[in-house]
Amino acid sequence: MTVDSPSTSIRYRLLEEDGSLAGELPAYEDPWLRDLFVHLLRVRCVDQRMLKLQRAGRIGFVGSMLGQEASMIGTGAALREQDWMWSGLREGGAALMRGLPLDEYVAQMFCNSNDTAKGRQMCNHLQHKGSHYPSWSSVIGTQIPHGVGAAFAAKRRGSDEVHGIYFGDGATSSNGFHSGMNFAGVWKVPAVFVCVHNGWAISVPSSAQTAQSDYSKKALAYGMPGYRVDGNDVLACYEAMKVLVERARAGEGPSFLVVETYRLMGHSSSDDPTKYRDADEVAGWEGRDPIQRFRTFLEERGVLAVGEADSIEAELLAQIDAVVHAQEAAPPMALRSLVEDVYAEVPRHLRRQYNAFLRVAERYGEAQRGDGAFPL
Repeated sequence: MTVDSPSTSIRYRLLEEDGSLAGELPAYEDPWLRDLFVHLLRVRCVDQRMLKLQRAGRIGFVGSMLGQEASMIGTGAALREQDWMWSGLREGGAALMRGLPLDEYVAQMFCNSNDTAKGRQMCNHLQHKGSHYPSWSSVIGTQIPHGVGAAFAAKRRGSDEVHGIYFGDGATSSNGFHSGMNFAGVWKVPAVFVCVHNGWAISVPSSAQTAQSDYSKKALAYGMPGYRVDGNDVLACYEAMKVLVERARAGEGPSFLVVETYRLMGHSSSDDPTKYRDADEVAGWEGRDPIQRFRTFLEERGVLAVGEADSIEAELLAQIDAVVHAQEAAPPMALRSLVEDVYAEVPRHLRRQYNAFLRVAERYGEAQRGDGAFPL
């Protein structure tokens, strides 16, 4: 399937669900294809480990990326080093690909003394200055106007950067989406809006969230082109994003890309999706696994030997486990961080409050982890 505009042609799918070709492929080098697979597999391995840690009570919160690996890695791979990624909940795997160190990722999940957010964000709220990955908020859609503002500033400076602004399908009903898209269209900012359409806005299905079944058409109201691709086809995601990123870099303004995928787990580790969706629906999407699709293609092409993917997975898990052990053993964030970074010098009223807090801590001991349910 192809969706066309006067200047751009985007192919909906390059690989069929069974891993066979859906037409001719661009010229790819085998090492690049293999690296792309490793990035996909790393996302899944990290996801598996973080979920196990959360279920064991060792970290507090996880937004599972299971089933959406191709959407984030495919689109993220098309961004250059100078470009920015404004995240929703599940783009942490793409941040790892773009330079977020694994130890910083895991430290933030533990909110320990190595957490670059200094424990001021709940876990799974990552950031990394070096790869232009700003900290994101659980408030739906707030990153959209922020990303638009940064893209507008880049245009005013004349810098050669594009801003990839990510959000879920539910965010298209937020105020931030409408205001951000409107300003982006008016200002013609260098941005690509990536709507990760995974079928569910927590427990709200797409059909109950909007009357427009084709999310890409939402772009038309804001004066920009909209496209959609198979979000479980990593190559289709990459090719579409590459075209739109370079379109923005060339000064042609923003565009809107819908990657159609599925959230196999709950909205978060606190969510029970069995209460609102049918198991047969989930099973159907499990059979459309984006990693297995790409693995089949690579094995048939000879990029991966049969069974090599299993060895790569074992190596990745060993790397992740070593980092987990190191970060779990790290000390907690220092208490003084509670009053740092707000003023150049800690003012009198904060010193007074902090000293009172220390007296309470000395008298009653450190706060202990509770067993209550973690909120959504």
